[in-house]
Amino acid sequence: MVCPLCTYETTKLVRIHSVRLGSLKWTLNATILVFICLVMLWNRKYQQFDLVVSSVTAKVKGVASTRLPGQEGVVWDVADYSGPSQDKNSFFVVTNAIVTKRQKQGRCPEPPVSGRLCRHDDDCDEGSWDQHSNGIQTGLCGNFDVLTRTCEVKAWCPIETKTSPPRPALLASAENFTVLIKNNIRFPAFNVTRRNILPLMNDSYLRSCRRANDSLCPIFRLGDVVREAGENFSLMAVEGGVIGIQIKWDCNLDYLTRHCLPRYSFRRLDEKESNKTLYPGFNFRFAKYNTVNGVEERTLYKAFGIRFDVMVFGQAGKFSIIQLVVYIGSTLSYYALTTVLIDWLIRSSCYSADVGVDYSEKKVESVGDRRKSILSVSYVDEDDIRLVRMCRKGRLQEAQTVGVAPRKEDASVRAAVLCLLLSGAGPGGDPQPALVPKAAPLRASWCQCERCIDSALPQEALCCRQSKGACISSSPLFDRLVLHRPLLEALLLYSDPLLPPLPAGGATTAANLRRCAYKQYVTWRFGVLPDDSRPAIPRCCVTRIREEFPAWTDSA
Repeated sequence: MVCPLCTYETTKLVRIHSVRLGSLKWTLNATILVFICLVMLWNRKYQQFDLVVSSVTAKVKGVASTRLPGQEGVVWDVADYSGPSQDKNSFFVVTNAIVTKRQKQGRCPEPPVSGRLCRHDDDCDEGSWDQHSNGIQTGLCGNFDVLTRTCEVKAWCPIETKTSPPRPALLASAENFTVLIKNNIRFPAFNVTRRNILPLMNDSYLRSCRRANDSLCPIFRLGDVVREAGENFSLMAVEGGVIGIQIKWDCNLDYLTRHCLPRYSFRRLDEKESNKTLYPGFNFRFAKYNTVNGVEERTLYKAFGIRFDVMVFGQAGKFSIIQLVVYIGSTLSYYALTTVLIDWLIRSSCYSADVGVDYSEKKVESVGDRRKSILSVSYVDEDDIRLVRMCRKGRLQEAQTVGVAPRKEDASVRAAVLCLLLSGAGPGGDPQPALVPKAAPLRASWCQCERCIDSALPQEALCCRQSKGACISSSPLFDRLVLHRPLLEALLLYSDPLLPPLPAGGATTAANLRRCAYKQYVTWRFGVLPDDSRPAIPRCCVTRIREEFPAWTDSA
């Protein structure tokens, strides 16, 4: 038995000499190679990549003047319009506001929009409140105006009554404000640090540069940012919104790091279309407190504005032999497309039908499963050939028939048999000597011809007959067609004209004659075998052939 660890298996190849197919093969291979190289260079598949780690700070500058009802012009600087706090990687600019001045702690009726309408004190619940209330109900019903009565509350009075922001926006001039964005990044895998304020940018440069004139300038005019996001600043300033400032770092570290530069882009992040009727824009409230004559007062601001979120993303790549080898290995499978396409072309009607059939016969070799293979069985007392399935346990004589095929004789074999019978002798002209029958061993229980010897292998338990009768091995024709030595020697010489003379009594000679006798029996009794089947020789015939050509001197 051959050790499986000591063997090597390879793929079966079929070589077709064709100029068209050869040209098509190399054209497809060249196309795939160009595609692989273009993808590798475009996506830098030969590099190892690392994602960016960043921090962002922003500084807004600008001054605006607004005129509130009952007041002279009010100046807003960065401390007023930047809001009470700044979030991480974002900044806020107030563009519009609803101002409620001189609020004090006290009792006052709520506005009808947020309060409860009433007629009597019984309609108000003392101590109750809800999400829309501005204070806690006192249980009294008061006059909000001449026509409307609402429940009184403990709150900062007077309560904010205006709900719609002013149009145009109070700080519409905020579009001229500028913001300096400072972005520091690092690629940990390569220990590379960069910032968007480049080494060549000095103080005088930063004082004069603008994004409109220099794509690398870190100072942005708010109106330009909103415009590049596809929005109108004057309209957006009324109710506010959210703008994203995207900074992309895509660095190829195979070149000098000075080529690692940021790219800026802008877009609106909130959904303005769906927010037209439900909570539009962006706003929040804050208050400024002071004390007048010992009483605390405040000014309430409902601030509308634009929040700018700075988002930094990107990667850096550097040549890596490991990534290059991995990419090459993963793309070698694309060359299989050439084989698939040419195989389909040959087997389809697009190519020669004769070439396709010949190619399929040489390319595909069917190997049946011996455990499930079909055997052909020919009985002397039946004209047709039975098809049975090989069984490892049950006797072949008793195997269930899965089909029946008519016996197809070979015309050339029939002519040779007739010539042999008419001559009355073997090929050499000498009559076949009569054989002295040997004492037969005990007959097998499944035998019908009384000449089959029992076998330990169930697949050899086959007789030449299906019912009781004479054995085919006792027929004179069996001796002439299967056992006649001059005939078998002539057949061997016919198959191999240069075969040297066979020495008499040799083990090799006996093995050759025995195999030739088996073939003679199969040709005689089966003719042309049915497709996908193997012949089964009866036990009595096998015994008779082995007696004539013994195998005791041959290991075969």
